[in-house]
Amino acid sequence: MGYPMARNLLRSGHEVALWSHSMTKARELAAAEKGRFCATPREVAENADFIFLCVGNTAMSREVILGKDGIVEGARRGTVVADASTIAPTASREIGKALAAQGVDFLDAPCTGSKPGAEGGTLTFMIGGDSAVFERVRPFLEVLGKRFYYCGGPGMGLHAKLSQNLILSNLLQGFNEGMVLAAKAGVDAALMLEILDNSAAKSGLVSAKAPLVLRRAFAPAFSVKWMHKDIGLMLDSAAELGVPVPLTALTRQMFQASISKGHGDEDICATIKVLEDWAGVEVKGGETPAKS
Repeated sequence: MGYPMARNLLRSGHEVALWSHSMTKARELAAAEKGRFCATPREVAENADFIFLCVGNTAMSREVILGKDGIVEGARRGTVVADASTIAPTASREIGKALAAQGVDFLDAPCTGSKPGAEGGTLTFMIGGDSAVFERVRPFLEVLGKRFYYCGGPGMGLHAKLSQNLILSNLLQGFNEGMVLAAKAGVDAALMLEILDNSAAKSGLVSAKAPLVLRRAFAPAFSVKWMHKDIGLMLDSAAELGVPVPLTALTRQMFQASISKGHGDEDICATIKVLEDWAGVEVKGGETPAKS
């Protein structure tokens, strides 16, 4: 997601310093859109007043910001760092405190919308941190997304994002079970989707993912392995706060089963394959039936 986000900033006329774990990607984007290629996060910080990052997990975020040749080594006082990654709220707060000691402002700014949202500049951001810092960053975020929710102090954007993904992942598991059950019973999959779309079970998730399942199109917009990581963060957060989340614990095991079956790099809707395999049935569609 970071690549199209950076590209949108470049195409909106901003000067952008670029670094990526995949150096080739950063070089290609710099050449294609007249950005500044940087060899390290430190070099990015030396050439930027506002820094955005989007990486895979907590360890990566910590390393990019606080590690050797990290952002903290090059950032000037008054620089703003906005982390769009989905990481552990507790770790994010620790990162923010370390940056604050150097006079650098920090926001947790996780986003939702997956790859299409990043490409189209239509992401939704959930913001944690100082509200005045958020307002300073907002003009740049408006290039990347369309909806912004200020959730409170440090870590609160991440708590909101994890809660949203908790509901999403459990809804997906319910969808998987229902569709496999219907298919095993002989209900036409397209008919089942028509029924769902006109019932209280209607949801944006079903509308987005169900057609992909029926077409057996599992190219990743949001991969199984990254949602599995997020569910782990949800469980850690729930344990810290003393909140029971039994359904979520089971859902994580189903995501693990999907990864173990080799579907980790596919879209989250590929998790249905585990239940299909167990039930000996495949959910696939024909023509959408006519309404009566």
